[in-house]
Amino acid sequence: MPHTATPHTAPHQRLTADERRVEVIEAAVKAFASGGLAGTSTEDVARLAGVSQPYVFRLFGTKRELFLAAVGRAFDRIEAEFEASAPTPAPEAQALGLNPVLYSLGHRYQVLLADRTLLRLQLHAYAACDDPAVRVVVRARFAHLVARVAELSGEPVESLRTFFAEGMLLNVAATMDLAQADVAWQRLCEGGQP
Repeated sequence: MPHTATPHTAPHQRLTADERRVEVIEAAVKAFASGGLAGTSTEDVARLAGVSQPYVFRLFGTKRELFLAAVGRAFDRIEAEFEASAPTPAPEAQALGLNPVLYSLGHRYQVLLADRTLLRLQLHAYAACDDPAVRVVVRARFAHLVARVAELSGEPVESLRTFFAEGMLLNVAATMDLAQADVAWQRLCEGGQP
């Protein structure tokens, strides 16, 4: 008896090049988060994506371009999370004399840091900035994120230095698995174990 599609099942469909490209980028995010630009091969990415290595090169041209696509995906995710968080500012921030939108974005970022893949990819992106082409893209994406946070929060770009410095401190604390960064920071400053 021949198989026919029902409303709940569709026959096997081939992915478009754009759909496959998204899948390869997602695989690249995982692979580069693990090994970084230098330590990850396009074979690793192809294996994770379930495609051939020549197909990866057909989509991206070079390993660097694939890495930059993965880094772009990470920045896109952070920006999307900030945009989702901005409309619900934290009312308790005003009592603390803080910008309620920035406070909300900061809390959303702390939640994002639980995603070790995203965290590690960010760190690999910064580490790969000794490559001039990577540095140009990472600088541009970081600058765009700063400008977007200024727009969402109503704060001038110049006043966001502390917000982003705190974010970098959170990155470092998350890599060391310090759940309560403020408490851990205090203990480290006192010379004790966190």
